[in-house]
Amino acid sequence: MPESANHEVTRLLDDLSQGVTDAAERLAPIVYDELHRLAQFAMQRESDGHTLQPTELVHEAFMRLVGQRGTQWASRAQFYGIASQAIRRILIDHARRRRAAKRDHGVRVTLDDRLGAPAGRELDLIALDDALKQLELLDARQGRVVELRFFAGYSVEETAAALDISPATVKRDWTFARAWLLRALTEGPGEHGSDM
Repeated sequence: MPESANHEVTRLLDDLSQGVTDAAERLAPIVYDELHRLAQFAMQRESDGHTLQPTELVHEAFMRLVGQRGTQWASRAQFYGIASQAIRRILIDHARRRRAAKRDHGVRVTLDDRLGAPAGRELDLIALDDALKQLELLDARQGRVVELRFFAGYSVEETAAALDISPATVKRDWTFARAWLLRALTEGPGEHGSDM
């Protein structure tokens, strides 16, 4: 995104925080491509036949973001970081509804090398979300690092900028969080305790 567009996003986010009436309408076309990229990245792990489309995911996430009253948007990096959280929550809610409707064993996703698992290994998206929630209780920042790296596809540098931490901290958090999540997913709920 050109630097002028970055400044425009920041300015419009400030307008949105201040309650300027048309700020959301002016913001939407500028952030759409990045939100769509985040949605496509998040959905690439979904099984074939997923009933949500990236465009629907973008629209719902955008509406949730701009509908938050009283939010003070600090930066575009914060906005995209929270957008990745919204996308994750929408996908998890959708997976839970599908599971309830089908009474199956959950929606399956591939755990690729971004978390260090063997290629082709599948896991339940809901199980991953449950494990990530447990990790967030133990270390909220590590949970955010996983969310941005795994669900949003952010690089180490992008994650560092979004969280306002150093790339070295991101790498360290990513290493520990990935190991903890893989252990949690391998052992199942309640078996891994609270040690990091």
